[in-house]
Amino acid sequence: MTTATTPTITTAADATRATVEKFLALRLAGDIEGLTALFADEVDWLLAENPVVPWIRPRSTAAECAAQAAELAEYTVAEDARASVDTFLVDGTDAILMGHLSGTVRATGKSFAGPFALRLTVEGGRITRHHLYENSVSIAAACTP
Repeated sequence: MTTATTPTITTAADATRATVEKFLALRLAGDIEGLTALFADEVDWLLAENPVVPWIRPRSTAAECAAQAAELAEYTVAEDARASVDTFLVDGTDAILMGHLSGTVRATGKSFAGPFALRLTVEGGRITRHHLYENSVSIAAACTP
């Protein structure tokens, strides 16, 4: 008697979810080399520029995008950093994460907090779009002496 096995079908949504989960794990671990490999060579990066926030700036290459995690760690107090994801939606190659983040700016000792939404697009196993929407007013206030 033979038994048939159902082949595993990987959809675009499955691949996107797996890549985003890997992205989150690499961010949590502070693995800049892993993040660099996960971002595409050219990334559609969107994060509203804020001249008083040193880690918020235009980026487009894999190395620049991955470096944002290191820069954030450099300018904020690691023990105070918090992020929670309340919503994780995947539709084909797009993923939306929503939640709350907070932290303390090392130079000023001031805290920031607020909601965030992150839109990621995954193509060929690499992140090609990273659009982050966050409470930039709270972050700017925390960076201002």
